[in-house]
Amino acid sequence: MKKTLFILLVLITYQVNYATAQNEKFKALFMYNFTKYLEWPEGDRQGEFVITVLGDSKIVDELKIIAQKKKVGFQSIVIKQVQTPDQITKSHMVYITENKSNQINNVKARLSTSTTVIIADDTNGISKGAGINYIVQGGKPLFEISKNNVEEHNIKVGADLLSLGIQR
Repeated sequence: MKKTLFILLVLITYQVNYATAQNEKFKALFMYNFTKYLEWPEGDRQGEFVITVLGDSKIVDELKIIAQKKKVGFQSIVIKQVQTPDQITKSHMVYITENKSNQINNVKARLSTSTTVIIADDTNGISKGAGINYIVQGGKPLFEISKNNVEEHNIKVGADLLSLGIQR
């Protein structure tokens, strides 16, 4: 009985970890694909394309895999990971992990004059100021988008991206 219970627990843990890893892979791919439909000001299209992750998440590893193979336009992608909003430096995108979602307001305040897309993983991410927010509906990973929240940071949003997401 103990052996069967142990095997069952191992299988459940594996499935949860696998599902989490797959979810983070989807989020990373979404994030990269967002760059095809967003337009930063001319001055931000030179140098490196910086994505900062606030908090701990497997998405960092997934983003690093993408960064090794892809570019945003002619820009190499650099992934940074920080633990507090004060550590965020110039970034094109900032992803706020679910376990740091209580920091959305602090990130928004810190980036108020920057050309940065704030991406959250919070049920109220858009209303707190994120431009893009990951959600799951009917078991499917989706995203919400606020054109106003993105354009507030001097970034243009393509109509195709708006049609792909849930507009808020």
